[in-house]
Amino acid sequence: MFTSNIKVYFYDADPAGIIFYASIFKYVHAAYEDFLRSLSTKRNFFFDQDYILPIMHAEADFVRPIKVGDELKVEVVVSMLKKSSFEITYRFYRGKEFTAMAKTVHVCVYKEKFEKIELPQDFYEQLTHHLD
Repeated sequence: MFTSNIKVYFYDADPAGIIFYASIFKYVHAAYEDFLRSLSTKRNFFFDQDYILPIMHAEADFVRPIKVGDELKVEVVVSMLKKSSFEITYRFYRGKEFTAMAKTVHVCVYKEKFEKIELPQDFYEQLTHHLD
């Protein structure tokens, strides 16, 4: 499991000071980028690869209101791993209180032709260490 920390700012909230529902995906992606950086300092997953990892599905469930000023811990785990795709689950906590959960499914695509390919073996192996 990987952990990322997020602070909720007013620009991500509605007038009541509660997080705007779509803003959760901004926090999801920030945690995802932190997770990728933790796997290797030698790669830039967004620019220096022959492949890309676009999101093909995303979902979120809210359990408790997330408010402006909240400091959240995001637990990041690989919840599904296949040859060409993987799912990541993000669990959001305010202290010990579970507030939300999100999931993203990524597929590995050859950048030049935008065709699905298998995940590189070293990356696949790194993901296995975070399987839940």
